[in-house]
Amino acid sequence: MQELTHYINGQHVKGTSGRFSDVFNPATGEVQAKCPLASVEEMDQAVAAAMAAQPAWAATNPQRRARVMMEFVRLLNRDMDKLAEALSREHGKTFPDAKGDIQRGLEVVEYCVGAPHLLKGEFTDSAGPGIDIYSMRQPLGVTAGITPFNFPAMIPMWMFAPALACGNAFILKPSERDPSVPLMLAELMEEAGLPKGVLQVVNGDKVAVDAILDHEVIQSIGFVGSTPIAQYIYGRGCSNGKRVQCFGGAKNHMIIMPDADMDQAADALIGAGYGAAGERCMAISVAVPVGDETADRLIEKLVPRIEKLKVGPYTAGNDVDYGPVVTGEAKKRILGLIETGIAQGAELVVDGRDFKLQGYEDGFFVGPHLFDRVTPDMDIYTQEIFGPVLSTVRAGSYEEALKLAMDHEYGNGTAIFTRDGDAARDFAARVNVGMVGINVPIPVPLAYHTFGGWKKSGFGDLNQHGPDSFKFYTRTKTVTSRWPSGIKEGGEFNFKAMD
Repeated sequence: MQELTHYINGQHVKGTSGRFSDVFNPATGEVQAKCPLASVEEMDQAVAAAMAAQPAWAATNPQRRARVMMEFVRLLNRDMDKLAEALSREHGKTFPDAKGDIQRGLEVVEYCVGAPHLLKGEFTDSAGPGIDIYSMRQPLGVTAGITPFNFPAMIPMWMFAPALACGNAFILKPSERDPSVPLMLAELMEEAGLPKGVLQVVNGDKVAVDAILDHEVIQSIGFVGSTPIAQYIYGRGCSNGKRVQCFGGAKNHMIIMPDADMDQAADALIGAGYGAAGERCMAISVAVPVGDETADRLIEKLVPRIEKLKVGPYTAGNDVDYGPVVTGEAKKRILGLIETGIAQGAELVVDGRDFKLQGYEDGFFVGPHLFDRVTPDMDIYTQEIFGPVLSTVRAGSYEEALKLAMDHEYGNGTAIFTRDGDAARDFAARVNVGMVGINVPIPVPLAYHTFGGWKKSGFGDLNQHGPDSFKFYTRTKTVTSRWPSGIKEGGEFNFKAMD
C-alpha cells in the first residue's frame, strides 16, 4: 500500500496528523494508496515556508519567471505520458482524455510565458507641473487554491501558473481522491527552476480548507467544486478579508433548433454528455430540442450512438469512450438520481443500470443513460448529476428553450446548434450564462480568454486564466511623483491646478 505525502519546501513530507483518505483505482474498486490529511499545524508549516520564499521570487524579474514557465512547458511535454498514466490510474479517465486534461493546463502555462507583457503598468507623464503618474502590478504574497478531482492536472495549473508568473507563492490543496499528479507537477516546477518553497502541495480535507480560509498570511483563494462548498469558501474567505474566486456546479443546456444538422448535433451531444463519464463541469447534461419533430429526430440519432459507446478501463486502449466514475459513492448517487427520474415520470430511453464489465465487477462503472420527456420540476433536471446521464427536455419554441437555460440556477455553459445566424446571435446576446457555444458543445475558452460561469456557477468578479488571472493575482499600486525643477520656497496647502 503506497503512502502518499505532502510537498513542502521542496521535499516530500510524510503526513503527521495520523489521518488518511483512501485513493481508489476506480476501474477495480481497490484501494491503491493512502493520502495524508493535513492538520492545521502542517498547513502552518507550508505557509511559513511559502512566506519565506516568496519575497525573493517576487524580486525575480518577470522575464526570468517566464523562463521557468517555458521550461515547465518543455517538461510537461517530456513527461506527458507518465503524467497521463498516473492521472488515469487514480481518476479513471481514458488515456487520451487524461492527456487532454494536462494539455489544457499546459496551454495556460504557455500563456503565462507572456508575463512580462501582462504585468506592465500604465504611465502618464506631465500629468501636472513636473508630475508623473504611473501604476505597478505587484504580487499579493502567499496565495492558495483548492482544486477538484475531475481535472487534477488542468485546474491546478489554471491557478498556480498565473499566480507564480505574477511573483506569488502558492499553496495547492488538491482533491484527496487523485492527488498524485499535483505532487508530480510541483516536482516538475522545481526542476524547471522554481525556487523551493514557492509552490507547496498540502493534501487534506475540511481541516486543511478551513486552515487556508482562516490563515492571515494567505491573501487569495481560488476554488473549483460544488456550489454549496463554493458558497461556503467564498463567504468565509471574503469575511476574512481575502480575495476569493469560486466556481461551482453546472447544468449546461444545448438547444437544438429545427434547422440544425442533426448528425452534427447528435455527435456533439455524445462527446459532451458522456465524455469523462459526465464528470465535467462543462458537460452537456440537458438537450433541448425545439419542437416534437426535432426531438424525435434527435432521439432517433442518439440511441444507436449511445448503444455503441465503449465503456472500460483506460488500460483497454484508446478506443474506450469513457471510464468509471471516481468513487463508489459517486456511482451510488448517480444511480439513485436515475431511479428518482424514473419515479418522477421521465422516460428512460437508454437504460444502463444493468451495465457490468467482465473482470471489473467491483469497479465504479456506470452505463450510459438517456432520458426523454424530462420536465423542469424533476430532480434529474434541477440537480447536477455528474455522471453519464443525458436528459432531454422538449421545448415548444425557441423562446421556451431560451427560458429554460435562463431560468436555471446554474449558468456555467450553454450551446445552440443551428444554421440560422440571427438565432445564434440572439441567443449569444440574451442568454444569462457565462460561456456560450454556437455549434460548439463545450465552449471552454482558449487560454488567452477567461473561463467563468454566471449565477450559482461562479462567485467573485474575476474569472480563471486569461487576462483576469493576472488581475486576480496582483494588486495595483499607483505612484504620483514630482521632481521640482526649481528651489522650493515652502509648503503648499492646497491641490495645485493642473495647468
